[in-house]
Amino acid sequence: MAPTLPSLDVRRLRSYIFRLPLFTRVILVFIAIFWILELQQVWNVIQWGALIPQEINLATMYRLNTYPLIHRGFLHAFFNTLALVPLLERFESEHGTLLTAAMFGGPLSTLPGAAYLLVERGIFRQNAAILGASIWVFVLLGVEGIKTFKSNPYFFISTFRIPTWTTPLVILLFATALIPGTSLLGHLCSVGVGYTYGLGYLKILAPPEKALRWIEGKLNLLGRLPHYVSIDQKTYGRYEAPTILALRRDPRLLKIPPYLSALLILIGVVWLFLLPLNEYSRRTYISENALLPGQVHTYFGGSEQNVFNAYKHEVQSLTGKGHEDIAAKLVEIFRSIGLKAATQKYGYRAAGKIHSGENAYAVLQAPRGDATEAIVLLAAWTNMDNEPNHSGVALALTLARYFKRWSLWSKDIIVLITSDSKAGPQAWVDAYHDEHSPLSAASLPLKSGALQGVVVVDKAFDHKFMSLHIVYDGINGQLPNLDLLNSAVHIASGQMGIRVALQRMWKHNDRYRDRLQTMLRGMVSQGLGHTSGPHSSFIPYHVDALTFQAVGDGWQDEMALGRCVESTFRSLNNLLEHFHQSFFFYLLMQSQRFVSIGTYLPSAMLVAVNFTIMAIALWILSGRPTKPSVGSPKAEKAEEQGVEFVEKDGMVAAVPMKDLAIVERQLFLPIALVVSSHFLGALPLYVFNNTRPEALSQTLVFCILANVHLPTFLAVLISGHTTLSSHRLILLQCFSLLLLGMFLATLATLNFSLAFLVGLLAAPLSFSGVPMSAENGDAPAKISFRRKLSGLFARWLG
Repeated sequence: MAPTLPSLDVRRLRSYIFRLPLFTRVILVFIAIFWILELQQVWNVIQWGALIPQEINLATMYRLNTYPLIHRGFLHAFFNTLALVPLLERFESEHGTLLTAAMFGGPLSTLPGAAYLLVERGIFRQNAAILGASIWVFVLLGVEGIKTFKSNPYFFISTFRIPTWTTPLVILLFATALIPGTSLLGHLCSVGVGYTYGLGYLKILAPPEKALRWIEGKLNLLGRLPHYVSIDQKTYGRYEAPTILALRRDPRLLKIPPYLSALLILIGVVWLFLLPLNEYSRRTYISENALLPGQVHTYFGGSEQNVFNAYKHEVQSLTGKGHEDIAAKLVEIFRSIGLKAATQKYGYRAAGKIHSGENAYAVLQAPRGDATEAIVLLAAWTNMDNEPNHSGVALALTLARYFKRWSLWSKDIIVLITSDSKAGPQAWVDAYHDEHSPLSAASLPLKSGALQGVVVVDKAFDHKFMSLHIVYDGINGQLPNLDLLNSAVHIASGQMGIRVALQRMWKHNDRYRDRLQTMLRGMVSQGLGHTSGPHSSFIPYHVDALTFQAVGDGWQDEMALGRCVESTFRSLNNLLEHFHQSFFFYLLMQSQRFVSIGTYLPSAMLVAVNFTIMAIALWILSGRPTKPSVGSPKAEKAEEQGVEFVEKDGMVAAVPMKDLAIVERQLFLPIALVVSSHFLGALPLYVFNNTRPEALSQTLVFCILANVHLPTFLAVLISGHTTLSSHRLILLQCFSLLLLGMFLATLATLNFSLAFLVGLLAAPLSFSGVPMSAENGDAPAKISFRRKLSGLFARWLG
């Protein structure tokens, strides 16, 4: 007799449908209702309930629960229902109706949706909508895949052994290839949540069994609701939702933090490298409408070239003379122009060297002002490269004479000539705000109003220049208001046609590589926090300042640079109040593209959070008893302790005594070491600031050698007075990482670059030392202790 194909048994199908549990029936009814509602044209159900990334806000969070119930047409709903019913029916039969409703009405719907939003909207910046019960299908396939893997880890194809947990991924790939419009990312998020649930890491989100029993008994759900599956009727039983204490003792818990920390560091680095892309950066713009950059006609030029040449000849004649003679000559020139002039002497001692000089400055009183605000034009006698800035000083004198002839100024103009680019500006601005020490800097006999802006002129050569290098970095990573920088760029490149360079990027083609290099150079400069120009001394006083540095060999002359300064001063003259509209925290990719703090800050925060996560994990580990080595007296004593019987909810369980043991944390020594090592950081700071310049190299070598040998010395010293247990080592690392994460998270809001660089360099400290296991004896205590102290002193020296 020929074989026949199996036919559809209608009776068995009818019996199966009638035996479907309650929650599965409810889901089928909701899917059918929403499909029927899609037939009408008055209300767009898909637009209302689908998971659309750009539509998610506090008022539309319901989409995280409605998107699995809504489908695009009958076929979409029908095939999703066919795939969902067997899986959901089995889950409900195993776990009960109440738990199934709680999980699919909550975490198993919201977690795949939240993961999809994070990747689709946060990383890819796309807006593809997802909907349909296939999200639940792949969640349940992930759960079943893990369950199958635990009982049958592999299946064989020929001689190849393939893990059974990969089955949902194979189905996902086939569905993506064969079914048009399938969301690969949405289904991957669903499978990931299913894997996580199957491994037991989402158990904490399940309602406690005690609460479910109380609800069932109080409402008599089993007697009132047909097809209801109670906790006691389920097929394979149900896990007990762990309490926080039980979760704390779960050995799997401590396997997660190292991988999670590494993942956070990786995401933080990738986040930073995505910033130069167009999707994450923005074009610059002017927020303060009163500036009106480039909207005025500049008149500096023509006969002013002859005046500049005359001043330059006088400036060059002062070469080789002392600071007092130079300052006296400059004051004479200022007074010949008709300006009030004065000088200021200063002398600082730093790193065993005395920095002294004499500043000369003049005040042009505004014809239309009341001396309450002022703008500063600064030119240092020597620039940051210690080269004579003769052209810059001559240009400042020429501009002072030129500005004196105009009656349009509403703010005073201060023309300042300093002896150098570091100590001179610092001494002057300190004295201007009465924050100076009379022993290091003289007071200013002549002052004006509140400083609104500073422009520094730097041209240390005689030939014509190619481009304008705008230097904007301040001390300790502070930055001027972005409006001032944007105004200067707009004036130079837009109005004057001069190419603008940032961060010494002389050739910038606006490619990803050039943007990234400009950003990283800016981060290094900001992270080091040193003075990048005479303007840097003004920024800590909330005075926005820039340096105009002429670079290259081209066709632009001093008159073009003077017109840039003139137009910038005309814009500053329009200000009605201090700069406040635009950003003070930003990263520049090029002269016309930037990233604001809201976009780049998460990368540093992710790096900082990894230390906090590891500190929490180490704190949990420190509360667990140490597993003694095999054959030791402690191990034999632990075996003799046996078990203890614990009764709960009418059930009795045998719990090993070692699991009920309470470990007392010895906090004094770890806290004392961490606090003292941080306070010792003031010692090298004092030494380096008071060492002669010729001895700095030897001092650095000595500090490095001390940093290498001090941990060993302290480990031997402390071990002679107290026992070095592994718990103390764990607590030492715990407190160190906790403080490091806290400091970096706080620092990131003030100096992002420094926090990110320090966090990245210190990242290996999260993974060094005691392994994430309680199975540590006290044998390697000295070695581990030296490692901990080495990490502490590395941070101390840094």
